[in-house]
Amino acid sequence: MPTALIIGASRGIGLELVKQYRADGWRVIATARKAEDCTALTALGAEAHKLDVTDVEACAGLGWKLDDEELDVAFLNAGVYGPRHDGFPQQSDFDTVMHTNVLAAMRLLPIIAPMVASKRGKLAVLSSHMGSLSERSNPSGSLYRASKAALNSVLIDTALVHGPQGATCVAFHPGWVRTEMGGAGADISPEESAAGMRHTLATLPASDKAVYRNYDGKPIGW
Repeated sequence: MPTALIIGASRGIGLELVKQYRADGWRVIATARKAEDCTALTALGAEAHKLDVTDVEACAGLGWKLDDEELDVAFLNAGVYGPRHDGFPQQSDFDTVMHTNVLAAMRLLPIIAPMVASKRGKLAVLSSHMGSLSERSNPSGSLYRASKAALNSVLIDTALVHGPQGATCVAFHPGWVRTEMGGAGADISPEESAAGMRHTLATLPASDKAVYRNYDGKPIGW
């Protein structure tokens, strides 16, 4: 039975990934910040762990809980958008966005990547097309953009270390998705986004270099 780890699975795309992998008979390990969300994940058949990705002790503790695991797929899905304005940034907003979107990855990816490499599996982070430097055409959402560009950098470094050992590292733009972050007017459903990313991962050739993909597999420039 293949195993998937979904970090940040309480709602939206993360929750949909849990549902789809479980429906296909996978063993799923999932995390959420709240105990009640862990209970809901358990009801779906997942092995649930309570995790706040901004808590350094909790991140280290996840590594202990998952000791000796071998993962076919891992998704780092936890993330926040932050302020919707592009004015002078508040320190609190900067800290929340960067700690959640970047610092958490710097702590968690070194823990997870060896578990993925052991199965020559796929390690995915939920980035965004907004994090692309070469394809950027407007400056809106500058703090979020900066965090996703930094997340991409962390993933590239992870691939340099763990790619040669067997981990294929993927930064995904999940699409503009009808979630709490994307809003009701977004283009696609969580079901479409999750299914597209799963298919892309399943058909993606192994690579020791990080790759950047749209949910439907289309390449994105770093």
